[in-house]
Amino acid sequence: MPLPRTRGTALRHRLAELRGPDVPAKALDARALAALAANPGCKRRAILDGAGVNKAALAGALGSPSAFGQSQFALTRGNAFEAKVKADGGAELLRLVREKLDRGAEPPAHARVPELTATGPEGRTARTALALREATKAPGEWTLLDHPMLALDVAGSPAFLEPDAVVVHPDGSWTVVEIKSFPMLDGSADPAKVGAAARQAAVYVLALEQVAARLESAPRVRERVLLVCPKDFSNLPTASAVDVRKQRAVTARQLDRLTRIEDIADALPAGTCFSPELPAADLTAAVESVPAAYAPECLSACELAFHCRARSLESGAVTSLGRSVRAELGGLTTVEDVLSAARGESGDPDDPAVAALRRAARLRAEALGQEAVAGCR
Repeated sequence: MPLPRTRGTALRHRLAELRGPDVPAKALDARALAALAANPGCKRRAILDGAGVNKAALAGALGSPSAFGQSQFALTRGNAFEAKVKADGGAELLRLVREKLDRGAEPPAHARVPELTATGPEGRTARTALALREATKAPGEWTLLDHPMLALDVAGSPAFLEPDAVVVHPDGSWTVVEIKSFPMLDGSADPAKVGAAARQAAVYVLALEQVAARLESAPRVRERVLLVCPKDFSNLPTASAVDVRKQRAVTARQLDRLTRIEDIADALPAGTCFSPELPAADLTAAVESVPAAYAPECLSACELAFHCRARSLESGAVTSLGRSVRAELGGLTTVEDVLSAARGESGDPDDPAVAALRRAARLRAEALGQEAVAGCR
């Protein structure tokens, strides 16, 4: 549910204060949103992303710079490939959509490519919604929306998202198109990269579903997206249909679990600010005032991961060993607690985690004792 106007305005002012004076907001894109949904318990990332804080600059100011992100060369190559795919009014792109997703439709000899230019993200979002509505009312035609703007409510704050393309089929259904510069070799691509692209596309599918729900007769948002990549080692485009139903369901569930951003902001001390221009001690105190939920997976998804990992290791938190280990240990939250329980110095013997640790400690001691006897012989 959207925030009331006055409440939403107050929240925007509060988030601007958290960024710092005259610091522009960094847009929350689908890649960051997918990473946020993968770790919904991290209040630190939720408030920083909600406030539009540049986490890369923040990590540098904290003394823990991150190498997270794409190189300038990769960005240039990706932009050049995307321009090639969309050349001639998107003729090749629409051919791939029909070939992989809609063979029963008429070939896209002529397609509508509406103008989506408008002032600000809100204006572009409204213009995109209008273009989608008009395209849906034009049965029998193909429509290509190049870099539309979508809005998705994230913990009470709108996130503006910009997919590479959205295609409206002749039957009125909608398809998300993701264009990536990594290659498809012999018809398949790196599974890790395909998985990341699927999670990103799932965010766009969720946003499109919100647009469709506001129309009188809601069109179908297809749950198979089109992933376009270079073929083998060439610059020729090829494509694959990717089913994102699982990623969409997981992302929707995780976004629903996110603590509302205004609740996190209200709990912060007065005067809290995350501007990289602050003295290091003040900035560190501000960041540490918001609890984090670090896990090793953060290293590939968050610019603040090195800072949070250092703090997690300093405190001896078991989360630094991975979520699966954390889940097995129950109420034992630090490495010292685990070792103490294993030695029999603390912990409830009826606790399954404590009992398992003590049994593992006995087995280890027996194994080391046998090895010592064998060594003496």
